[in-house]
Amino acid sequence: MRVYYNVCRSLFEKDKLLFSLLLTVGIMQGKGQVDDLVWRFLLTGGIALENPYPNPAPEWLSDKSWSEVVRASQLPCLEGLFEHVQENIAQWKQIYDSGHPQDEELPGKWRTVVGMERMVVLRCFRPDKLVLAVQQFIVDKMSRTYIEPPTFDLAESYSDSYCCSPLIFVLSPGSDPTAGLLKFADDLGMGGSKTQVISLGQGQGPVAEQLIRAALTDGTWVVLQNCHLATSWMPTLEKICEEVITPENTHTSFRLWLTSQPSDKFPVSVLQNGVKMTNEPPKGLRANLLRSYLSDPISDPAFFSSSAKQDIWQKLLFGLCFFHALVQERRTFGPLGWNIPYEFNESDLRISIRQIQMFLDEYEEVPLEALTYLTGECNYGGRVTDDKDRRLLMSLLSIFYSWELIEQDQYCNLYDFYVDYIRNLPITAEPEVFGLHSNANITKDNQETNQLLDGVLLTLPRQTSGGAKSPQEIVDELAGGMLAKLPPDFDIEMVTNKYPLLYEESMNTVLRQELIRFNRLSKVVRSSLINTQKALRGQVVMSAELENVFNSLLVGKVPAMWAAKSYPSLKPLGSFVSDFLARLQFLQDWIDNGPPSVFWISAFYFTQSFLTGVSQNFARKYTIPIDYIGFEFEVCETHMEQKPEDGAYVRGFFLEGARWDREHMVIGESVPKVLFDTLPIIWLKPGESASFLHESVYVCPVYKTSARRGTLSTTGHSTNYVLSIELPSDKPQKHWINRGVACLCQLDN
Repeated sequence: MRVYYNVCRSLFEKDKLLFSLLLTVGIMQGKGQVDDLVWRFLLTGGIALENPYPNPAPEWLSDKSWSEVVRASQLPCLEGLFEHVQENIAQWKQIYDSGHPQDEELPGKWRTVVGMERMVVLRCFRPDKLVLAVQQFIVDKMSRTYIEPPTFDLAESYSDSYCCSPLIFVLSPGSDPTAGLLKFADDLGMGGSKTQVISLGQGQGPVAEQLIRAALTDGTWVVLQNCHLATSWMPTLEKICEEVITPENTHTSFRLWLTSQPSDKFPVSVLQNGVKMTNEPPKGLRANLLRSYLSDPISDPAFFSSSAKQDIWQKLLFGLCFFHALVQERRTFGPLGWNIPYEFNESDLRISIRQIQMFLDEYEEVPLEALTYLTGECNYGGRVTDDKDRRLLMSLLSIFYSWELIEQDQYCNLYDFYVDYIRNLPITAEPEVFGLHSNANITKDNQETNQLLDGVLLTLPRQTSGGAKSPQEIVDELAGGMLAKLPPDFDIEMVTNKYPLLYEESMNTVLRQELIRFNRLSKVVRSSLINTQKALRGQVVMSAELENVFNSLLVGKVPAMWAAKSYPSLKPLGSFVSDFLARLQFLQDWIDNGPPSVFWISAFYFTQSFLTGVSQNFARKYTIPIDYIGFEFEVCETHMEQKPEDGAYVRGFFLEGARWDREHMVIGESVPKVLFDTLPIIWLKPGESASFLHESVYVCPVYKTSARRGTLSTTGHSTNYVLSIELPSDKPQKHWINRGVACLCQLDN
């Protein structure tokens, strides 16, 4: 218990459950209560390149889930599972549809399955509820204490320290422990000149060293803030802690306090000898709002009632604080919330509050446009680097900085009324409050599950035994299976002769460039698999790169060596290989039978070159400068046998955050539990951009993967964003922007 408490206070919230699970399983392994095969399956979902059994219920059971069910049936404790699922689809659908599947009784003979085996079954059908099942597992095996970590207690951490052990605050976004620390110093009679605070940065190292040496003899405290910003001075700090701060020349009242964000440059010995603490800001919309109202300047009565236009001031103030909480808490929804998780903080809020106060008092009319620009584009928008995120930020702000809000009659000028109102809000806000669909909760829960399982995998040693086959045999077999399926490299010379460089057909160039890129990836995949097999037989040295390939294959992940030469993909190993082979087949069909009538957009390594090719063909055909050309988009329901006169038909888009309403031919709300909807064939119609109308549409960004964020490559294109397509909509565009709706070229499963 003491170990749990001591370790927990130095962990971020996201890692505390991970630690509890590792502790629980470690104790069980010591008692021989864990089947290593089941434990590995729970973390990886098993590894296989293909599933020979057809999915019995594709309308609700995803192929990924069905493949996991089939692989789980190979575990001795779950033998016969997939046959039972095939024969009792309706009973298993009840588990899938349940609001609390982790508490439901499993169908048939599986009702007696408990513990880790039960979690494996849940992983197959409802991975979004696995975190809750893990919590219950820990309660059953240990006690409730191990899922209720201790709250932050500065006094207890201090009592565990002594003069030679530094106290280290590990910082998280939005947390600043300094104010709490200074108050604690006052309470212990160490306030004022007895506590010296210095923020590390350029040239501050020698100053900090002088302060420490003086405090050692005086028995005072020194606080060094932001150690992560002074990486070059860290070796000196390590030396001071080891050689200067020693029991014989240190006053017993002396304490060294350090604050730092997680950094690989922070001295390990200081970490090991110190008392580590995290104090994250409270999570959730209500806690965030409350923190804003209980902090300076809003908590100052004089400031709160200072504005001459009290009714408008109160409304905009509450609206801004709600907006501030909204933009911070949307980060928990991953890419649905923001493409890039920005570190909006209290200073953004404070400057925006002061601007509202100043502008209201200085202008007769409310300068809403100026306030919107300053808050949205400058204070908060200054951090935003992605233009789709900026569009979302301004859309969310327009809800609160609006005449509709200002002209409402209801408002109250009592500070306590607002605080009481906030305290009575629900502890956890529904996704709809953030502008998202209720399905966003499933996306968030799936993310938490993946984060937990990936975290456990990172901490585990390489598998050594526990099954009928050794790890070496498993990898050798997998590598052999992949090599057997991998077709030979494309013959570029033959393709160049068959599809020569033509002025009027840019697609020939696109094809050739794609083949070169895929050949490059094929070579890496082939050589790494062959060399890994050779290394296992002792014919070549097992280098660090090959060891990474070996370890990745063992846990069903794509090796780093492949990812470096690959198109963006978040798929696990089995799906990645299947998808890679399907792309190669698409290109082979193109070589054999000519350009297809409908292009599979997901198959391209560099999608932008295909889009440029389509535009170029149109520009050259009608002698229009390519800079003037854009695309209009027409959704086609039927299968297209012929190529269009101009442009191209494409397929392979998945809509996230919404669905395609096939009845009304507009973008519509998602069906509960259905996170992605396949879009029909889309006709990319090139034309002169100036003549496009852009009426009643949602401008929907298209990304290669669900991560959405990318980096700018040397070509000036994002590594993830492809283009924006216009989808017909009967709702205002703002509705879908707030929903985080986007198209993906491939899913993660």
